[in-house]
Amino acid sequence: MGARIQSVSTDGRAVEQAAACLRAGGLVVFPTETVYGLGADALNPKAVARVFEVKQRPRFDPLIVHIADIEWLRDIAAAFPPAARKLADRFWPGPLTFVLPKTDRVPDLVTAGLPSVAVRMPRHPLALDLIRQVGGPVAAPSANRFGHLSPSTAEDARTEVGEGADMILDGGPCPVGIESTIVSLLDPNPLLLRPGGLPLEDIESVIGPLARARHADERPQSPGRLLRHYAPRTPLSLVSAVPPRADRAGAGLLSPGPVPEAGGFAMVEMLSPALDAAEAAARLFSALRRLDAAGLSRIYALEGPERGLWRAINDRLRRASVRDAPDEIPG
Repeated sequence: MGARIQSVSTDGRAVEQAAACLRAGGLVVFPTETVYGLGADALNPKAVARVFEVKQRPRFDPLIVHIADIEWLRDIAAAFPPAARKLADRFWPGPLTFVLPKTDRVPDLVTAGLPSVAVRMPRHPLALDLIRQVGGPVAAPSANRFGHLSPSTAEDARTEVGEGADMILDGGPCPVGIESTIVSLLDPNPLLLRPGGLPLEDIESVIGPLARARHADERPQSPGRLLRHYAPRTPLSLVSAVPPRADRAGAGLLSPGPVPEAGGFAMVEMLSPALDAAEAAARLFSALRRLDAAGLSRIYALEGPERGLWRAINDRLRRASVRDAPDEIPG
């Protein structure tokens, strides 16, 4: 039957039990402000190996390590440059991940053998409470099977990885709803590896312009860098305009906002009536899941403007639209 969903609001000991489970080498699904994560003790290689097995994740794809106190970086990161300190002072806790040189304490399995580690401090109070009670870093990729849509609710996470998790903590829908922004600070010039829940413009307002990484990596420096990722099973096409009526029969439409003429589609999902990027990001993965479950022949997704959180939304849709990519892993 798999793990049972435990509501923190009705079970006062749920977080304490989940922390004990993690310390004992178990796997716990828990909410962050971005998406639900599948957590393991980051310093326990056997527990981390279970994360890869449950997610069916290739071991060349590194994990993000979550911390609850910036002082914990001393055990994880070999350096914390001034640009990272400025950003952490402004945006941590929050949906921002740094890629930093790692210490020997971090197992190679966590970092896919790379000399760097991806680390962030989540903003969700339940996540912070859980990690503090564990007393050490928690490796937690999104609680979905590799390449599938990330879960923004406990029920979606249960559908994805519930059979392999030991506990699932329900903290309600994730308020951001899209994964963290990832910035590499391995070189003097910071590099944007993945747009996400913290807009690029906010980061650049603190440390100046960021270079952008290539569209995809053969061997990722961080999660979310593969060409095909975050994908529904239904074929998805990213388009700049609403397809003609002849192409709409049996198809669904994912729209950033109102569409003047959307007749003929079997199903339409609108991310934000007011074209609010934060609302759209929070609704993205749940909307895609509904479209994916509707038995459609194809999903057409309209691009949003290439700015702010829309940049991260477009990135997820772009990767979801790639099919038969050489680095795609079935399942």
